[in-house]
Amino acid sequence: MQTNRFVLAGTGSGVGKTTFTIGLMKALQEKGKVVQGFKCGPDYIDPSYHTAVTGRVSRNIDSWMFSHDAVRDIVARASMDADVSIIEGVMGFYDGKSPLSDEGSAADISVVTESPVILIVNCASMARSVAAVVKGFQLLSDKPNIVGVIANQVGSVGHYEIAKAAIEQECGIPVIGYLKRETGIDIPSRHLGLIPAIERGELDSFFDKLGALMAETIDLDLLLSLTKAPVLQETGQLFATQPTKDICIAVAKDAAFNFYYEENLALLRAKGATVQFFSPLANEPVPAEADGLYIGGGFPEEFADTLAKNAIVKSSIREAITKGLPTLAECGGFMYLTEAITNSQGERHEMLGVIPGEVAMQTKLAALGYREIFGTTSNFLIGQDEQAKGHEFHYSSYSGTHETPAYETKGRFGNKQEGYQNGNLVAGYTHFHFVSNPKLVDNWLTACKKVKTHD
Repeated sequence: MQTNRFVLAGTGSGVGKTTFTIGLMKALQEKGKVVQGFKCGPDYIDPSYHTAVTGRVSRNIDSWMFSHDAVRDIVARASMDADVSIIEGVMGFYDGKSPLSDEGSAADISVVTESPVILIVNCASMARSVAAVVKGFQLLSDKPNIVGVIANQVGSVGHYEIAKAAIEQECGIPVIGYLKRETGIDIPSRHLGLIPAIERGELDSFFDKLGALMAETIDLDLLLSLTKAPVLQETGQLFATQPTKDICIAVAKDAAFNFYYEENLALLRAKGATVQFFSPLANEPVPAEADGLYIGGGFPEEFADTLAKNAIVKSSIREAITKGLPTLAECGGFMYLTEAITNSQGERHEMLGVIPGEVAMQTKLAALGYREIFGTTSNFLIGQDEQAKGHEFHYSSYSGTHETPAYETKGRFGNKQEGYQNGNLVAGYTHFHFVSNPKLVDNWLTACKKVKTHD
């Protein structure tokens, strides 16, 4: 059996993969197709666009953070009832964990998922030379199946025809369309106002415009004919449903806290837990039935004034943590639990004060990259001799002193003790991906059950 599935990848700088991805999603929807989105690598922002356009939750897949079988399982499961699956690449096509291998790259994902590749090429200031760029991508590895090209940043239809002729003659694959330079299609609000703008539908007209533009200059029928791929089958192991447990995990979810991997929540449910959302921004207390608490990343600094004033939820979270509810707070959640957040305007807002110390926003990126995570004896989530994988990405810095780090992480610049651990609270800047080690979910639910039984 076959379906339509492809990796949409770029050559590097100036490509705008997300613009193409959401534009093609919208254009294919207008043709009556059910579209499922995926994103290579650790990224919360781009999948939020996919989800907004398709109405289906986009999934992150990563060949470094988890096994190839897990990658295939996630794709198979999410695309089961879709007509077309689009996997958006990360950085350049061959860019991944290391400059010396394809691991973690869009190229690797295309091989693991047996997906054909549509390559987006920046043609600005090039004619025949653009064929050399495409040829280089073809020759670096014979494993990916590059089946077509989209020309980006062309100056005119004439420029496009020149680039198309060169690529098709020298590379032996079709060029299926183009986008011109300066078409006014830069993604708006692609920063801290993104989630509220999407949730209010403020970008719908932009999506419509982008889809119409793609349909006008890209041969969608040719795209569909080139991107046939085998239907993937689940192994049935990763998300095997276990008996329902009398355990409820309360998850903070709103415009301030929305960075969650969908598979993290799916694994909690598969292991028998109930997931119940609540909104700190709306001053909603932790649900009374909660046995565990999950406060993910997001943009608490953008809503710091409101979060500081919402006394009901602040009190309920303090009470839950004091009571011993096994709690995981990642990045924005970690920031929320400190004594205060100072935003980019220099305004200081008091937070929960559960974690000693404060955080302050800065203009430069403080950390970015993959993390290997090593547990500790007292950590309910990831114990001694256990490992997981995740990533770190933030603009804030933490200043404070505490005696017990939550875990040890290893990144590009070596190992470091990270986070804060006290009783059943595990907090830090690192985002965990539970698919990298599903035992973390078992550990969490076991800890919840112990507290529940003790009560």
